[in-house]
Amino acid sequence: MKKKIILTVLVIALFGVFGYCYVWYGGGRDVSAEDAVFSVSSKEIIAEYEADIEKSNTKYLEKAIAVKGTVSKINDKQIIVDNTIVCDFKEADSSIKEGQAVTLKGRVVGYDDLMAELKLDECSVVNND
Repeated sequence: MKKKIILTVLVIALFGVFGYCYVWYGGGRDVSAEDAVFSVSSKEIIAEYEADIEKSNTKYLEKAIAVKGTVSKINDKQIIVDNTIVCDFKEADSSIKEGQAVTLKGRVVGYDDLMAELKLDECSVVNND
């Protein structure tokens, strides 16, 4: 009986360690290496979200997309395009300047209808004109 309890505790601990390691160190996507599923302008995608959030979420949420627009603000590792697309980078990119036309690729993580902003993470520069 004692061996069964010890074995059960070890199995549970093993699953716990693997689960912890998977969540913190593995299983992540590398969006920069993926092909963009959609390529849109910032104005087009915001118009879609303003028209129908649920339909747009079904189409774009958790997908890698390329968005074209003009950089309106830069905050360390975050770039805002046309005051509506908020792109979070893993590392700051000093090659991007305010007022510059860019195409950024990232994963759509949500739309804030109160602020009328689309949130992207794991962003990378596809083209900076």
